[in-house]
Amino acid sequence: MLDYHAAYYTIEDGWIMARVLDYPGVVTQGKDLAHARHMLRDALREMALWAREEGKSLPRPDPTAADATAQVQEPIAIPISTAK
Repeated sequence: MLDYHAAYYTIEDGWIMARVLDYPGVVTQGKDLAHARHMLRDALREMALWAREEGKSLPRPDPTAADATAQVQEPIAIPISTAK
C-alpha cells in the first residue's frame, strides 16, 4: 500500500472539496464528507491506473504533507498493485 494524505474543505452550499495533498491533480468534491471520501478514493485509484497505463510512476507519498486550512485530514491508501 501507498499511504497518501487527504484533506477536506467545506465549500459553497455545504459541499466538501477533497484533494490528495501529495498526489497533484487528485481533486474532487462530494455533497457530504462520506461522499467526498468515496469520490476521492475513486479519483486516486483512477489517477494511479492512468499513470500506470501511461508508463509513469506514482508520486512518492510525502509524510509531511498537511494543510492547516483543511477541516479534516486523514491518510488515504492505494494498493501498491496499481503502482508501476
